[in-house]
Amino acid sequence: MPNPQGCALTSRDLSVIEDQLTHIATACRVAETYAGQFQNPQLKNLASSVAQHHRQHFDALFAYLNGCQ
Repeated sequence: MPNPQGCALTSRDLSVIEDQLTHIATACRVAETYAGQFQNPQLKNLASSVAQHHRQHFDALFAYLNGCQ
């Protein structure tokens, strides 16, 4: 059912997005864990950057869903 912003998500769409959010959140947590464990500053920075990248994707997808309400 479309809303004023033009979002028309089926239950299948929502299920796929929910799965994607779960995968992105897991990837972010894993990268954050590695960032906390690496001793090498370059690897620590890389893992932090990867975590931030996943967090931004999660936030963007979540914001999209909130805009579709």
